[in-house]
Amino acid sequence: MNHDYAKSFRIIRAAFGLQQAELAARMSISPSQLSLIESGRRQPSLRVVNALASAVDVPATMVTLLASPAKDVNSKANDEISDLARALLKLLVSAREDPQQSLKLSG
Repeated sequence: MNHDYAKSFRIIRAAFGLQQAELAARMSISPSQLSLIESGRRQPSLRVVNALASAVDVPATMVTLLASPAKDVNSKANDEISDLARALLKLLVSAREDPQQSLKLSG
């Protein structure tokens, strides 16, 4: 299975409003390494995927879900999964920005 981690990393970085250098520092990797990953010229190791997840406090499975290829599911289900992944990511971002709002959403 060939995941598109470039897309996943770009989506997550954009969702959290981070510059490449800032995210790279949080992940303890070089900005050039992050740039190579986001451009699709390098595949991240499991350690780097976990570092991204830790840097923005999301589950590593979210990173992988956002990177999942369309061919793994039928097109309708893939659209639903992509929508779900984006919605979950937005929820995680809003929970970090306003913990009281996330309590309202979950309660």
